[in-house]
Amino acid sequence: MNPPTVIAEETVRMHDFIQNLPKAELHVHLEGTLEPELSFALATRNGVKLAHDTPEALVAAYDFHDLPSFLAIYYKAMEVLVHEADFYEMTYAYLTKARSQNVLYCEMFFDPQAHTSRGVAFDTVIRGIRRAQLQAADELGIESQLVMCFLRDMSADSAMQTLLASLPYKSWIIGVGLDSDEKHNPPIKFAEVFARARTEGYKLTMHCDVNQLDTLVHIRQVLDVIGVDRIDHGINSLEDSAICAEIARRGLGLTICPVSNRFVVQNLTGDEIRRMLALGMKATVNSDDPAYFRAYLNENLAALVDDAGFTEAEIRQLLRNAFDVSWLPAPRREHYLSLLG
Repeated sequence: MNPPTVIAEETVRMHDFIQNLPKAELHVHLEGTLEPELSFALATRNGVKLAHDTPEALVAAYDFHDLPSFLAIYYKAMEVLVHEADFYEMTYAYLTKARSQNVLYCEMFFDPQAHTSRGVAFDTVIRGIRRAQLQAADELGIESQLVMCFLRDMSADSAMQTLLASLPYKSWIIGVGLDSDEKHNPPIKFAEVFARARTEGYKLTMHCDVNQLDTLVHIRQVLDVIGVDRIDHGINSLEDSAICAEIARRGLGLTICPVSNRFVVQNLTGDEIRRMLALGMKATVNSDDPAYFRAYLNENLAALVDDAGFTEAEIRQLLRNAFDVSWLPAPRREHYLSLLG
């Protein structure tokens, strides 16, 4: 057995290894990057009353044990986002943090319905985000694209209205996704919306959250009915060998979020990620809602090393998969892969 000093030295070495690797983030919700300190600053500026008195008290309330318990806090926190400047500050803060962890490229989710339903204009949301993207690319050297998510616990009509509202900004959005509470909200509910999105040139992805009701039926729907280009989460695909084989055959990426999984289903899912790699499935590692789960991309990778014994080779493969399944033009993808080595 290695003595504690040797173990500590190896931990530091692996964490440095993770820090120095170039990375792509494919599953991060911009609204989930709203740190408590910024949330309080925006609340003060916008006259929004928060349920807690300090950022520390807010963090202490992050007691998630399933998806609904997380979403209840998540949507309430968004009320501080009112003006274009708020969306700009949130996005620029995230991109600054990501770049500090050597993330060179990210595809960021945003949830316009969570804001338009509160009376915030679509234009306000996306212009604030876009301004931060352009500034971060220029000043920080981090490239990013937007993926617009529909809230699955709202109606398909609302999703279609949101899709139509996005069309004047189509050049700013690379794809569409589906998130929020999956229970009784199957992918097929949004088949018409996603078919229209495909005709508009958007890439398609959908959340298949961990351990949800009818999870294998939902995964089959995203494969056979929706025809997605990628699957978000998707851990439960491992329960069906035919589904795994089909995902591998199509080369679909799966955007796994280990620390998020540990909060929501009390399992880091390290063994499952390793099984996906062994099956030739393009699993990737991502941060999901890092301000709430207190872990950005490097912390997610470090958790796999520290708690699940992932090796340098496995970490490299996960990062290579992320660039491989990104929605970058081929020359940009090859550029980033060459940096990864």
